[in-house]
Amino acid sequence: MKGILGRKVGMTQIFSETGSRIPVTVIEVQPNVVTKVLTDEVNGYVATQLSVFDKKASRTNKPDAGQFAKAQTTPKRFIKEVRNMSGYELGATVTADLFAAGELVDVTGISKGKGFAGTIKRHNQHIGPKSHGGGGGSQPVRQTGSLGDISGNRVYKGMTMPGHLGHVKTTVQNLEIVKVDVENNYILVKGSIPGPKKSFVMVKEAVKGLPNREAVKLVDVQEVILMNELVEKAKKYNIEVTVGMHSSELKQLIEEAEAKEGDK
Repeated sequence: MKGILGRKVGMTQIFSETGSRIPVTVIEVQPNVVTKVLTDEVNGYVATQLSVFDKKASRTNKPDAGQFAKAQTTPKRFIKEVRNMSGYELGATVTADLFAAGELVDVTGISKGKGFAGTIKRHNQHIGPKSHGGGGGSQPVRQTGSLGDISGNRVYKGMTMPGHLGHVKTTVQNLEIVKVDVENNYILVKGSIPGPKKSFVMVKEAVKGLPNREAVKLVDVQEVILMNELVEKAKKYNIEVTVGMHSSELKQLIEEAEAKEGDK
């Protein structure tokens, strides 16, 4: 098992070389510091504690400050254990290259809080009839309705009622990693993940063990922008631009055409 901690930045869309539009979530993954190594002999289970995102030392209690000092790192805001993750020493760093494009992962976070919600929004119940006597009593429009049998003399546990919706630990499974950028510390995951922007998330290896997918070939935006500029220049010299031509090839043809024009 492997995992890493990060922060949700937001959603955007990217394009593959085939022209498909892919909705992705950007996860900021700064280098994680190993602040504790748990073993089966000492702790009864195997895990690695990861910490990320700095915070003020004045906001750190003494036990945590001592643990950070052992790992020779600054105090961190987000601390989580990854079960069955081993092979790291205290103070080591885990970066985004732990994963690769095409891998399937499970993302865990705290879902968006919706506040106090009724049964229609919270439990997907039907709206009652709005005519023919509806609106109260045995035919409520947006009310809870019956809470159970008359002979029960109580309301049974698990009855669907209004209450607080959201702001709970949620995991979305089998999300595909589209791109990993170690230099800029981010991971692109296909689809949406739990939580609002700037919320902390944990990205772990997919527990269901489904086979990984082939990495999607993405459009190089910088190459496209450069190619568009070169195509406009090529029109001045009547240079034929073919499908699949690389920017370096077109740039060489333009330089040759400019050299010929300079000789004249």
